Amino acid sequence: MALVWPFIIALGVIIAILTNIVFFMWAEFKIAGRVVDRYGPMETGRFHGWLQSVADVIKFLGKEDIIPANVDRLIFKIAPFVGFVPVVMITMAIPYTAKLIVRDLDIGVFYIVALSSFTFISMIMGGWASGNRFGFLGAFRAAGQLLAYELPLGLSIAGVVMLSSTLRLMGIVEDQTVWNFAIQPIGFLVFLVAMQVELQRSPFDLAVAESELVAGYAVEYSGMRFALFQVGEFFGLWGLSSLFVILFLGGWHGPFLPDIVWFFIKFYAVFLFLAFSRVSVPRVRPDQLMALGWKVMLPAALLNILITAAMIILVPHYKIPLALTEFAIVIAALFLMRRAVK
Repeated sequence: MALVWPFIIALGVIIAILTNIVFFMWAEFKIAGRVVDRYGPMETGRFHGWLQSVADVIKFLGKEDIIPANVDRLIFKIAPFVGFVPVVMITMAIPYTAKLIVRDLDIGVFYIVALSSFTFISMIMGGWASGNRFGFLGAFRAAGQLLAYELPLGLSIAGVVMLSSTLRLMGIVEDQTVWNFAIQPIGFLVFLVAMQVELQRSPFDLAVAESELVAGYAVEYSGMRFALFQVGEFFGLWGLSSLFVILFLGGWHGPFLPDIVWFFIKFYAVFLFLAFSRVSVPRVRPDQLMALGWKVMLPAALLNILITAAMIILVPHYKIPLALTEFAIVIAALFLMRRAVK
């Protein structure tokens, strides 16, 4: 039974994610509609179009898989799987409660960060192999922005690892008597922005930018191969949002309610934030995105590490002074930004 139980949990996690993907699609349609004063899907399924995303899944299953004549066929075929399989593997290391986890890894944080980088490789492969200028440009946009934000993402996690003195995700959750976002607001904000860039979600979806590049790196894909890119995006959303909850929002900790309920309350709160930001913030220009990554996010992540290390070494009870110092820096930065805008 000890060998069978992880497989049962893994199957349950995959089924839960696939079910939630259908809900995510519908919810984003409805949220996008409400933001622009529309209703969103209303017909398919009658009650607020709740079957629209199911119909979209069936449509993808029935579409013809077209491979253009001028592509590199081997790389073109395997590119969606190179991006999809690693993000599925990420979800296997996420602890949803103290007992509900497929595998508790001693290097869980490093494992997730390492596998998340395969998304960028699959985009490069797909865009280059397509033999299409839009796909090629989208692939190199993806390379530029993901390379620019991999460092801030990893460095923002380093501060949390320093606080907990472990790379185990369960150890990080167990160490959070106070949620880490209250102790490390700089790391919290850096991870939140870098996560959206890693997920290629608007306003940072420059690699697909339909108004400029049609569909970017995926422009020549159709049918299930295109669907794999989309499903991989939602698996990545699940994995990084869950990691965000674990690192900064206390994981499954919370009063009164069961652990699993608290985890998903926090998880869906993160999803709602990402969904609203996707439809309420205009897409940034490539030069603006690069400037934000290299000139703001990376220095902020390094500053977060420097302050955390200094407090741990110099101050006996460092968490409150660390929190006050970082909040003061965040408030000062927001004030300076406001003055600069004026």
